[in-house]
Amino acid sequence: MGTGGTIAGTAASSSDGVGYTAAQLRVEDLMAAVPGLAGRQIEAQQVAQLDSKDMDFGTWQVLAQAVQSALDRPEVRGVVVTHGTDTLEETAYFLHRVLAPAKPVVLTAAMRPATALAPDGPQNLFDAVQVVATPGARGVMFAFAGRVHDAVQVRKTHSYRVDAFESVDGALVARVEEGHVRQLSRWPTGVPLGLDQVSAPVARWPWVEIVLNDAGADGSVVRALTAAGVRGIVAAGTGNGTLSARLDVALREAQAQGVRVVRSTRCDAGPVMDLPGLLPTAGALSPVKARVEMILGLLQA
Repeated sequence: MGTGGTIAGTAASSSDGVGYTAAQLRVEDLMAAVPGLAGRQIEAQQVAQLDSKDMDFGTWQVLAQAVQSALDRPEVRGVVVTHGTDTLEETAYFLHRVLAPAKPVVLTAAMRPATALAPDGPQNLFDAVQVVATPGARGVMFAFAGRVHDAVQVRKTHSYRVDAFESVDGALVARVEEGHVRQLSRWPTGVPLGLDQVSAPVARWPWVEIVLNDAGADGSVVRALTAAGVRGIVAAGTGNGTLSARLDVALREAQAQGVRVVRSTRCDAGPVMDLPGLLPTAGALSPVKARVEMILGLLQA
């Protein structure tokens, strides 16, 4: 299933790795560029065609429904989703929480456009198919640069490198080596929320924002969001989810007015500890994944 992204991007010159336009090629074109997929029993479906910085709730709904419909077919082994890297970790976590599939759903992407001198998309796409074809594979994963991450762990940690993603606590699911999948840990599992939980019209999805704790954070953004009707706030705190005194006061005021509040961390890795007297923690979820979790929680409320 194609959704666009850099993997489907093109540029006027093969030497241009940043001035490209994302989401230009269809998923059939991406498959045709991978000789190792010739003759495989693979269906192609274009679910969306966008730069993933523009990913939205409506596309998430359509994608989740399309993936579930495919997985419900007994002859389907699993699903590969091509995606842009910018919001991939959020889409992966969303699919993990909503579907938690018993079959593999493997997202993949690229840091270089399809027209680059050495595009990384074809290898990543081939690897993703190899993961789907692995006996016993299940759950939502991300195949990229020879490594397989689970949806909860994966984060984009570099703006440009072709190995731009990490499993933040080092818990890789597998490696793909010359087309062979070497499993390193258990396939990801979870308890599915189900598509009914996200079937509401997009206009009714709860408004949740991320607020950063940084030098001089005084809580004015929190008060403005609260006055505007925000339903939830994820505080991307410093270190172990720490907050400036004034930001903490503003978040507690928002909480008292019915706004849901959790603390995450702006650090690349590590959980936020749950300590007495502090605002609730998002655990080991990054701010963007904590936002997805809060949105899903508010949809169920």
